[in-house]
Amino acid sequence: MTAIHQLPGVGQAAAALLEKLHILSSDDLLFHLPRDYEDRSTIIAMNQLQVGRSYLLEGVVHGVDFPAGKRKSMAVLMQDDFGKVTLRFYHIYKALTDRAQVGNRLRVFGEVRVGARGLELYHPEIELVQAHTPLPKTQLTAIYPSTDGLTQAKIRSFVEKALALHADDLAELLPTKFSNGYALKQALYYLHQPPSDANMLQLAQGSHPALQRLIFEELVAHQLSLLTRRAYIQQIQAPSFKPSQKLAQQLLGAMPFEMTGAQKRVSQDIIHDLKLNKPMLRLVQGDVGAGKTLVAAVAACHALEEGWQVALMAPTEILAEQHYLNFKAWFEPLAMQVTWLSGKQKGKARQHAEQAVQDGSANLVIGTHALFQDSVQFAKLGLVIIDEQHRFGVDQRLALRNKGIQGMTPHQLVMTATPIPRTLAMSAYGDLDTSIIDELPPGRTPIQTVTVPLERRHEVLDRIVNNCMQGKQAYWVCTLVEQSETLDAQAAEATFLDIQQRYPELKVGLVHGKMKAEQKQSVMQDFKDNVIQLLVATTVIEVGVNVPNASLMVIENAERLGLSQLHQLRGRVGRGAQASFCALLYKHPLSQNGQERLRILRESNDGFVIAEKDLEIRGPGEILGTKQTGDLGFRVAKLERDDHLLHQAHYVAQQILAHYPDHVDGLLQRWLPQAPRYAYV
Repeated sequence: MTAIHQLPGVGQAAAALLEKLHILSSDDLLFHLPRDYEDRSTIIAMNQLQVGRSYLLEGVVHGVDFPAGKRKSMAVLMQDDFGKVTLRFYHIYKALTDRAQVGNRLRVFGEVRVGARGLELYHPEIELVQAHTPLPKTQLTAIYPSTDGLTQAKIRSFVEKALALHADDLAELLPTKFSNGYALKQALYYLHQPPSDANMLQLAQGSHPALQRLIFEELVAHQLSLLTRRAYIQQIQAPSFKPSQKLAQQLLGAMPFEMTGAQKRVSQDIIHDLKLNKPMLRLVQGDVGAGKTLVAAVAACHALEEGWQVALMAPTEILAEQHYLNFKAWFEPLAMQVTWLSGKQKGKARQHAEQAVQDGSANLVIGTHALFQDSVQFAKLGLVIIDEQHRFGVDQRLALRNKGIQGMTPHQLVMTATPIPRTLAMSAYGDLDTSIIDELPPGRTPIQTVTVPLERRHEVLDRIVNNCMQGKQAYWVCTLVEQSETLDAQAAEATFLDIQQRYPELKVGLVHGKMKAEQKQSVMQDFKDNVIQLLVATTVIEVGVNVPNASLMVIENAERLGLSQLHQLRGRVGRGAQASFCALLYKHPLSQNGQERLRILRESNDGFVIAEKDLEIRGPGEILGTKQTGDLGFRVAKLERDDHLLHQAHYVAQQILAHYPDHVDGLLQRWLPQAPRYAYV
């Protein structure tokens, strides 16, 4: 491997541009795979064209003209037996006008765009076809992900040099018995320079064995990264807790309901983990309203009974406050002190809270990101509970590890109400054991979901107001075109004012992301206390307060949101015994994706079914909010496409750790050069 600027022909300027594409060495260049291929050896029919792709076309000239406009241009209408395209030239010269005569047969190569006359090719390569003009015999030409200033020809020449000079140096790190028969060097040569008879469809779909060889190695490397991280954490001791004899019984005895079978099962998983003196690393998934908070509270009992502290961290003030109020109501009667810690606390209140955490008088500490600031020192932290894991980065989760007492690490219980498809859980949280709460508490009524076009908005509003006047409560959620808090807030404000003017007798509230936390808190509290009948909100209520009386929800522009987000929002209603409704307002015309999303929501209330579908439609990055989770950063693998390989990759990663430990670093270095940052934070 050599640094990129040392590769022959790569000057300073080119090295700086390659760096933008994260290409820092000859190896990076070898693994910078084509995103597509141009086929200059097959003539394509004009009814098969896709915008943005380049094709070889052949047809007869049916018309030539010089359209009026700012720039002089020549437009050539060319047809074959199946369709027509316009060739457009802004640089006109004699050889071109000689070839482009009506009645001539031309062969052209170029990228298809949408122009003033439908499908157009700008300045294509052009050849006059005589009776015996042979087809070009070329191999497929690779098209690479690029950046401004780097031409395709340049990248191709750099890749060629890297193949010639450095492909032989690449170590075979995947044992032969686990590969599909393709050697690494052979696979790379095939992908960069495929023969002209290569199966284009297989290459485009990612199913070609040469590509599968690399995809599999990358998935193995990712699994290795997770397994090494887990092994590292598990080397450190954790306190071992006996199952709670008193506290858990007292807590559950005060509840007006029994735990569900699923809650009991998951609680048993947790007890089993806490008995060991290795840190628990467990992810508890449960659909909206499945009762994860109670499972977390029972887990806290085991640590508290033995005199250890418990920390619970939530991603937003509003959600942390909800947990604080719940835990306070549950634990203070059991003589446990529950302390609140947030970034907003200042002065005396903050000092007082930090002091209680440090001297151990605070048994349960609940808060936001503030929990892992340096100034917060725990006396004896035994268990960390993290809510809505996908909102925190890996680094943040692991930072709480260092808050344990000397030589000990706290147990970690991670909760999420966003059901994560199995494949994603394996790839993003493969260092965690997973438990699923897959039954809802009795007495919950399924939510009926309807879809309504936006034109009928006023009808929906009238019905909602009527219901509110009869004692029900409703949410009205505003979302906008842009993913922008400011615009969403403006839309919510406009809706709020409109409803206030139209229905002055109705008590309407407003919450959005631009309001101060105290304001949001106060409005949410009024809604909870039934002072407000209709709450106009942005998606900030996605994770939030439980209002059992609220049984109606309207989501405007529902087609703009992902499935999981819509499901999360919808889960804010249906928490009481009365029948709940959710109306999804959408704008015509709906894309195919949009139609599909709304159909799935109408038909299913099962978060896991919805999550799987969401993965198919949107891909993993969107669902996990990977910007925060230490981007999954796959180079060649695509989870939604390659998920069938994950189990195998997990098995092979375990085998490599056990039997080929000297290959581990090489694989991590090749595919995840930044992995150690996560492994040992």
